[in-house]
Amino acid sequence: MPKQKTTYGAEQITVLEGLDPVRKRPGMFIGGTGKDGLHHLVWETTDNSIDEAMAGFAQNITVRLLPDSVVSVADDGRGIPVERHKKTKKSALETVMTTLHAGGKFGGGAYKVSGGLHGVGVSVVNALSTWLKAEISKEGELYVQEYERGNPKFKVKKVGKSAGNGTKVTFQADPQIFSVI
Repeated sequence: MPKQKTTYGAEQITVLEGLDPVRKRPGMFIGGTGKDGLHHLVWETTDNSIDEAMAGFAQNITVRLLPDSVVSVADDGRGIPVERHKKTKKSALETVMTTLHAGGKFGGGAYKVSGGLHGVGVSVVNALSTWLKAEISKEGELYVQEYERGNPKFKVKKVGKSAGNGTKVTFQADPQIFSVI
């Protein structure tokens, strides 16, 4: 059989950045796009709250399954940091929501025990959701950031006062990704 002439050069090399690899190959991150993959999104989000409880910072965790395949997970832990991250120049919240391998579980002293995917969990949930809303209560202030298919709609903004601390993540799994919703 004669060899076909094809060009193979630098222009044939695809580079996926940010959360694009997650949307392109979700199975690499959650195992599949069926019901087990959907369950994985819930577990990844819940694991973050469980980590806060295991570290002694959260007493209550609420998981709500809402209409239209919406899931909400809330805790009364410390709240994801919202201040500017030195390396990314974005808020720490946006960094953990939009960057693979970003989180407090890589030896920085924030957690001694943790579950989940160790820093890819919540960013993967964000990437595979039609929309995601993060609400952070910290030091008497309430902060919000919303995302569409992993991309921030706006910078973290202070929207009011809060009683206590905590994190609430609400998301809708993306039917463009999942075979069953």
